[in-house]
Amino acid sequence: MQEAVKNRGREEQGAGERVRVQREDFDPGRELDMLARGATDIGAVVSFTGVVRDLPGTLHYMEIEHYPAMTAPAIEAMVAEAVGRWRLGACRVIHRYGRLKPGERIMMVATAAPHRVAAFEAAQFLMDYLKSRAPFWKKEVAAEGARWVEARDADEDALKRW
Repeated sequence: MQEAVKNRGREEQGAGERVRVQREDFDPGRELDMLARGATDIGAVVSFTGVVRDLPGTLHYMEIEHYPAMTAPAIEAMVAEAVGRWRLGACRVIHRYGRLKPGERIMMVATAAPHRVAAFEAAQFLMDYLKSRAPFWKKEVAAEGARWVEARDADEDALKRW
């Protein structure tokens, strides 16, 4: 009975809901609330929400494309690795696609673990791998025209620590 209570949040979440790739916006507070609800063995929940930024002040929107048959399975593999390496009690990755304006949410990573170090490290691992390995293509459309966002050396270097 106690084990059923501990795992209730994870059962509600379900393996298929650890990863969501969607056009619609999401509510980070609601996602965090649902992530480990009812799990009494969770001591830390860590989250990161990425937002479309417009540093030069000329971005009209970002267009994010993906290949559905590849995207969710690729992210699920990243999540499975994080869950195994850090013994996470719960994990959620949400990534949006479509036309997003500056200030809109792009993605969210949330991890839950018995201890904070594991939750933080797993979240960083997932963010690094999502940035470099998730099959998304991003095009920025600005006053100066459109350009595809290229991979950065710093993002590749971040993977070396894992």
